[in-house]
Amino acid sequence: MSEKQPAVTQATLVKKAAPKSDYKPADVSPQRRVQRTFAVRLWSIRHSRLLEWFYSRFADAFLLLHPLWKGIGYGRVEAPVKFVEKRVKGFMFDCRMCGQCVLSSTGMSCPMNCPKQLRNGPCGGVRANGNCEVEPDMPCVWVKAWEGSRNMVHGDKILTVQKPVDQSLRETSAWLRVTAQAAAARETAQTPGASA
Repeated sequence: MSEKQPAVTQATLVKKAAPKSDYKPADVSPQRRVQRTFAVRLWSIRHSRLLEWFYSRFADAFLLLHPLWKGIGYGRVEAPVKFVEKRVKGFMFDCRMCGQCVLSSTGMSCPMNCPKQLRNGPCGGVRANGNCEVEPDMPCVWVKAWEGSRNMVHGDKILTVQKPVDQSLRETSAWLRVTAQAAAARETAQTPGASA
């Protein structure tokens, strides 16, 4: 009689082909690594009022630099500004560089961190403990957004309906885009005979 060989799955083949390593991170469980990834993001939400104040000053400073950006050319400064923006916002908020930052409207909680990328509130699957239905170890982005918005001076901005994400702006600088838009609005307002 022939014995049946156990079926070999794709997962088994991948596991066998994976390089073997003796490296094991000391004193860090997989759960602790997950918690660390949210630590700075959660700090940002807890300190949303301070970050709102700082961002307001930062946006004003960036707007003062508009003549410089315009003189050099927004296209030329895009790469270095995007490099800095990606690192700063990536560290602070786990930014996904959607190019349409709404952190000041969402309690300093980036809605692009939602696995479903919902821009206007939570889905119906938030767990009883406030965690995400898709990633059970992750706090729901929108629960945290609400908590952060309650700390902010302009926290009611969270009630503003956001437009869908324009994918053509992905990997572009939201800082420069907002600055250019604010400068254009300011110039329009200062132009005599401008329509209101």
